[in-house]
Amino acid sequence: MPKASELKRGQVVDIDGKLMMAQSIDVRNPTARGASTLYRVRFSQIPGGGKHEATYVGDDILKEVALERRKASYLYREDDLYYFMDAEDYSQYGINGSVIEDQLPFLVENMEGIMLSLVDGNAIAIQLPPIVIMEIVETVPGMKAASATGRTKAAKFANGLELQVPEYLETGEKVKINTETGKFSSRA
Repeated sequence: MPKASELKRGQVVDIDGKLMMAQSIDVRNPTARGASTLYRVRFSQIPGGGKHEATYVGDDILKEVALERRKASYLYREDDLYYFMDAEDYSQYGINGSVIEDQLPFLVENMEGIMLSLVDGNAIAIQLPPIVIMEIVETVPGMKAASATGRTKAAKFANGLELQVPEYLETGEKVKINTETGKFSSRA
């Protein structure tokens, strides 16, 4: 059972019977005498994605959940379920699309390097690699002299994602996309 002062981003705890993942932790040191350090934690409920905020003192005890992380690859989509395969024992897990809706724009079939979070043998969340490589399927023609400018244009990818990319990129080129910011990173 971790203390509030030991809580880390991404850790899963049980709050009133609901699984909550710590998204951000803000540490405040009050200046008054005898005041203890306060930890303001923003949680997201898994599965479901509901938000919850709480403030703790450093010695408050939280109930940790036995979370198992496994390497997996994305297989396919069937209706609103997305299926992933464990890289070690090849077992398959389905996750509802509403649970992982923030990661869906970056999901590509046969993608590897995904971390699958399991609680009691059930998949509850995924964590994508920080950078994914995707191919541009549609964009306006590139300008040859545009490499020195910072101008961008819209580009469409095979899974429907649309991003702003530098003007010199053309259809068919592969690019690196940051999954945390959702922005173009560089050419692949």
